[in-house]
Amino acid sequence: MIIDITEIEAIHSFFRLEFLKEVYGLVWMLVPIFILVLGITLGVLVIVWLEREISAEIQQRIGPEYAGPLGMLQALADGTKLLFKENLLPSRGDTRLFSIGPSIAVISILLSYSIIPFNYRFILADLSIGVFLWIAVSSLAPVGLLMSGYGSNNKYSFLGGLRAAAQSISYEIPLTLCVLSISLLSNSLSTVDIVETQSKYGFWGWNLWRQPIGFIIFLISSLAECERLPFDLPEAEEELVAGYQTEYSGIKFGLFYVASYLNLLVSSLFVTVLYLGGWNLSIPNLFSPEIFDINKRGKVFVTIIGIFITLAKTYLFLFISIATRWTLPRLRMDQLLNLGWKFLLPISLGNLLLTTSFQLLSL
Repeated sequence: MIIDITEIEAIHSFFRLEFLKEVYGLVWMLVPIFILVLGITLGVLVIVWLEREISAEIQQRIGPEYAGPLGMLQALADGTKLLFKENLLPSRGDTRLFSIGPSIAVISILLSYSIIPFNYRFILADLSIGVFLWIAVSSLAPVGLLMSGYGSNNKYSFLGGLRAAAQSISYEIPLTLCVLSISLLSNSLSTVDIVETQSKYGFWGWNLWRQPIGFIIFLISSLAECERLPFDLPEAEEELVAGYQTEYSGIKFGLFYVASYLNLLVSSLFVTVLYLGGWNLSIPNLFSPEIFDINKRGKVFVTIIGIFITLAKTYLFLFISIATRWTLPRLRMDQLLNLGWKFLLPISLGNLLLTTSFQLLSL
């Protein structure tokens, strides 16, 4: 059988076309991930700048003002400085655990962003078990902190890792029970469905009004999960030097701060999604098709407005967490555990049973 040269060229062009299609599909799949990572990076830089400025105002001092306009590039300068510092390893520690710990803490939190809806069309993965995925992957972060504390071969680091693990377990259970209550009200575990359920009655349709007790418990548990004051016991300077971060330097030291702010941002976003209506405005049916004809025009504008609303609500919670840092004193370890196990856990369980009862009565 003799194959003509034109047939060979046609076969080569076919395989070349298929290869280009695969490359195009891969690039198109990576574009949303790149946009999300870029947005997260900018969000973290804004949080660091806001915290420094708000803290300076509360303490009546001058904040960062030289690195860029209004000191907005100070966080970027600090990160660059840590990037070029020497990376030290403990001589008698477990270097593998010591090196892997910060990466686990950061990656487990980054995975949570994949299910956060900034708008109806702006979400990386709309999963039917979205909120449970967040709880599952975020529970891996304390494992990284414990590995870091153990691998450092330092008593302060190890105690800090143990405190981080105990604190996370104590407050993750009430937080999960609050999420279950929201899922019962929405009849879904999808974050998009939870936001859509709150959009029917505008401001009064938010879960904040239907679950006020759950909102307060979720708020406290989120601050504890982020290890923010008054719950920053794993890295209490007066007791543990710097906790599990004591032996770290360079970029690995910076990864812990990145993980802390990433966790704070993702917790604020979930407060917005679960309780504050997500991307929806307070006024119901403001962007209805009959008024603005958005089925044909303005979809991009509505998407941008939704993202802006989500971020505005998120940074409102961030302001509360920053102000709390300079308002409340640090708890003792026994007070921290008593608050989680003896107070928040029974109340959140009672809130879940009450929500279940109302849902069964409404059937």
